Amino acid sequence: MRVGFGYDVHQLKEGHPFMLGGIQIDHHSGAYGHSDADVLLHVICDALLGAADLGDIGTHFPDTDAAYKGIDSKILLKKTYALIKEQGYSLVNLDSTICLQRPKLKPNIPAMKRCIAELLDCPEGIISIKATTTEKLGFVGREEGVSAYCVCLIGK
Repeated sequence: MRVGFGYDVHQLKEGHPFMLGGIQIDHHSGAYGHSDADVLLHVICDALLGAADLGDIGTHFPDTDAAYKGIDSKILLKKTYALIKEQGYSLVNLDSTICLQRPKLKPNIPAMKRCIAELLDCPEGIISIKATTTEKLGFVGREEGVSAYCVCLIGK
């Protein structure tokens, strides 16, 4: 058994699509980055890679590589999980937290869990997604960005 941890942050931009947990969230602003900026899928990738001692998301999918410009993060998560499986590991469970002032994410969490479970070919019950605000403090509280954290357990 091995534990991994991931953290990521992306700025929010007005009029930009907001991909989160593999689904599009209806909001006036969206996360911006080299890929589709899905902060939740990115932290899951980092947690999985860290647990298997395979570096981080930037090592495997660098933002300096034009091949990953605008890429769907679902592709990155599937490729990441393939690397994990090549090492003989599978996901035991993951627990994640998204920090976002608005919009409220609770109604979207079941769809995110379904999407992630499908990508990782696992039961939804081993995927935990929580959402919180920062009580209007910091860049998240000012609605300038979104951050997320994830811890996962993998086993052989």
